[in-house]
Amino acid sequence: MPQVPDRVWTDQDWDRIRHGYRARDMDEKWNVFTEGEVLFLHRSWTGYGIYQASFATVPGGGNHIVSAVVESDAKLCRSRGDEYDRLMLELVISAIVLGEPAADLRAGLVELTARASGKTDLHSGVVEHSALGLRSGS
Repeated sequence: MPQVPDRVWTDQDWDRIRHGYRARDMDEKWNVFTEGEVLFLHRSWTGYGIYQASFATVPGGGNHIVSAVVESDAKLCRSRGDEYDRLMLELVISAIVLGEPAADLRAGLVELTARASGKTDLHSGVVEHSALGLRSGS
């Protein structure tokens, strides 16, 4: 991925990220786990690995993504571009793993999806549920 999130996650965030996330039902779309300093994000239904992000500590505290890859096989994952992948990687970590509201990231997801589809009347809840398994505000 040529673009990775520039966020620095706190040490407490990194502890939670390292514990990962497992989809609890069929509506949830992501399973997330770590091996060492590498975070893996897999689609829950298929088990396909979509994103892989390598983290490193930041002097003074916290962790950030130093590199990431995204599945490029169109049969396994439909990419909507570098900006979309960067946003989705951060959004899954923020909204799914950490349970943050991530309102700006959610709005960005809807905007990028609308731009890619050429539609201006997309319902945010439908977009979020389709990509994340979340409903608006959850």
